[in-house]
Amino acid sequence: MIDELLQDAREHMDKSVEATRQKFQSVRAGRASSSLLDRINVEYYGTQTPLKQMATVNAPEARLITVQPYDKSSLKAIERSILESDLGLTPNNDGQIIRLQLPELTEERRKQLVKVVRGLTEEGKVALRNIRRDVMHDLKELKDAGEAGADDEHRAEDALQKLTNEKVAELDAALKAKEAEITEV
Repeated sequence: MIDELLQDAREHMDKSVEATRQKFQSVRAGRASSSLLDRINVEYYGTQTPLKQMATVNAPEARLITVQPYDKSSLKAIERSILESDLGLTPNNDGQIIRLQLPELTEERRKQLVKVVRGLTEEGKVALRNIRRDVMHDLKELKDAGEAGADDEHRAEDALQKLTNEKVAELDAALKAKEAEITEV
């Protein structure tokens, strides 16, 4: 039973680390990428809808992203959502397609992006700690129910802490790599 809890914790922590890495993809690091707009949600007929479900997003050049909505009437809503986002991009709309010109990153903007990435990393670490807390609670319940001894619980807690530390180190390594990518001139 304890092994199942630890395996479940490992799977959840792996998913949490991967989710954080996916969020990193949506942070700009100099080159245009369609994944920059993954976090953008658009108010569409009263519902928050992900941009990628409403439009085709492409990066035809190193400093250009194009957004072609499936429904032309949603152009203004998409434009507004991009303007209100933390990306710092100004959309150009020609009535058919939205073009986002990516300027060179200034030193100040690079620092802001590093702060965003650090915030995403902290969210990932909080998720890992929450998983650890839940599993610790389950271990305590097993011990209280008499299904596991105190020694087994202690060994499992140690293993869980090692796993948590390992996953936090993975997040820190991913953060360091992303920071280097952002600050690279």
